[in-house]
Amino acid sequence: MVIVSSRSGISCWRTENATQSQDEITTRRDMFKTSGLRWSSPRTSLWAGEMANERLRAALLEKGVSIAELAEAIEVDPKTVERWITQGRQPYRRHRFATASFLGVDETYLWPQALSREQVIAASESEVVTIYPHRWIMPRDTWGRLFSEATQNIDILVYVGMFLAEDAGIIRLLKDKAAAGVRLRVLLGDPESPVVIQRSADEGIGEQAIAAKIRNVMALYAPLSEVGEFRMHGTVLYNSIYRADDQVLVNTHVYGELAANAPVLHLRRVAGGDMVTTYLSSFEKVWAGARPIQF
Repeated sequence: MVIVSSRSGISCWRTENATQSQDEITTRRDMFKTSGLRWSSPRTSLWAGEMANERLRAALLEKGVSIAELAEAIEVDPKTVERWITQGRQPYRRHRFATASFLGVDETYLWPQALSREQVIAASESEVVTIYPHRWIMPRDTWGRLFSEATQNIDILVYVGMFLAEDAGIIRLLKDKAAAGVRLRVLLGDPESPVVIQRSADEGIGEQAIAAKIRNVMALYAPLSEVGEFRMHGTVLYNSIYRADDQVLVNTHVYGELAANAPVLHLRRVAGGDMVTTYLSSFEKVWAGARPIQF
């Protein structure tokens, strides 16, 4: 066990093994020094019983941000930030929001107990921009307007998404966005996957129909292969997800119905809301288990 201490408290960092080499301890000591926390070795510190905020500590380390830098950015005293970390103190809501925005994470991730159930429900309801009863009823320019507003991330999770791949304007927009620095990630279904074959049969269009469409779509996306990231997945697709930064279009899927006939939710992230976060987390899980496409 490695223990980190500060003027206002002590917190523990548990390791998989009961003992560590001196090199491991030195490495962790250097990491915490860069974050603004003072280090004490296991021989000179004691557990003080405080509940450290390991999520906030990890977010600082991941972003390479020191306590002093965060404190300056959100206009609080560095000792205050240190207490948030080492003692698990809960900041005022304006400071929680400012911290989460600065670090690029969700407020509810850093402080899961900060909002009441009623507040989370109210915030999540506010994330719903509109609901379309069917995808086919949506205005044709919805997808273009969504992706055109992206400045950081465009994520697409589908089995096929033929309606996008066949749209030359969308393909050009995606290429331009990726070339401008927006991270473009596309997940397509694996045409050999049993779940893809089963979905095709469930929709009543023949077992190999969706697989054939996927191979066609891969050819249509080939011009984007140098600027975007493409992977193939074999997961059960409960929803198709189309993301542009903090906005998400979720095409739900209904057994026995084509995706175009299923409802679509248009969501926009709101501080304290959980809906957008849930769908983005699902995307990341599928992405992590998918394999790169060779065009």
